Amino acid sequence: MENLTYAPAHFKSDQPVRWCPGCGDHAVLNVLHKAMANLGIAPHKTAVISGIGCSSRLPYYMNTYGFHTIHGRAAAIATGFKVANPEMTVWQISGDGDGLAIGGNHFIHAVRRNVDINMILFNNKIYGLTKGQYSPTSDRGFVSKSSPYGTTEDPFIPAELVFGARGNFFARSFDVELKVTQEILEAAARHKGASVTEILTNCVIFNHGIHSKVTDREFRADRTIHLVDGQKMVFGKDNEKGLVQDGFTLKAVEIGKDGYTIDDVLVHDAHCQSNFLHQQLAMMDGDTLPLAIGIIRDYDSPVYNEEIDMQIEEVRAKKGFDTLRDMIMSGETWEVK
Repeated sequence: MENLTYAPAHFKSDQPVRWCPGCGDHAVLNVLHKAMANLGIAPHKTAVISGIGCSSRLPYYMNTYGFHTIHGRAAAIATGFKVANPEMTVWQISGDGDGLAIGGNHFIHAVRRNVDINMILFNNKIYGLTKGQYSPTSDRGFVSKSSPYGTTEDPFIPAELVFGARGNFFARSFDVELKVTQEILEAAARHKGASVTEILTNCVIFNHGIHSKVTDREFRADRTIHLVDGQKMVFGKDNEKGLVQDGFTLKAVEIGKDGYTIDDVLVHDAHCQSNFLHQQLAMMDGDTLPLAIGIIRDYDSPVYNEEIDMQIEEVRAKKGFDTLRDMIMSGETWEVK
């Protein structure tokens, strides 16, 4: 069969996009269309599954198979869909509330099982669709409609959950970094197993500017670092800063000062089996160390749906049955009269 090429328009539906003007979700949707076109996987071989929330409206805007499911259950349904249809490319869309609150259990187990689905987590640190309550990623002390005196809870850090669940692909970007976002979405789709891409998005109505400490152009270069596999971990407007190992921790230094040279700066290895350094990179927050964007970890390990298929074939060969009826009738049977 001839290889077909696709344009972003092939993945766009005819539905009007119903997000607030200025919402970061618009940018992510456009980049996802472009990434899908570059991947060259046909729309009819693609499924987009979501839960509930602003970001979870995304399947309506895709000319693919889509399922707008129920609150927190996107990962569970995406898992079942992928196991039943292993030839399909499956994208799961969730917000921080949908994915990490009611859906938190499904999230960590989809990651732990290493189901071959591409999970995009839109993180705006707020419940936007239900009008501005604090979410599982809202910072301690955050004032919202459901926490008028400030939250008394510490937030989930998505990267920490992914690594705690033994995740093998984690990447991060934000809604105004279009090139980086497209780069990591394409890598996420190529990765075999569960991929988690956290995208920091801006809610212009209920949480405007929540990520501005790292996204504002004025200081973005100094407070973020774009990690690229095989390249030095440098950042700053002129790449004049770098990350070095300082005992068991990381340290940001100025290259050429205090005895540090470019040779001291670490080289990023996204494919390393050990996740020790990957966790440290993912947990940097833009304060003393720059927030890491790009592909932080991309390591191959056994994939859940492939392992299930292999197990089924082994049992079929050993037991000698191909259908459920054959299996039921293969043991001892009796007749009730």
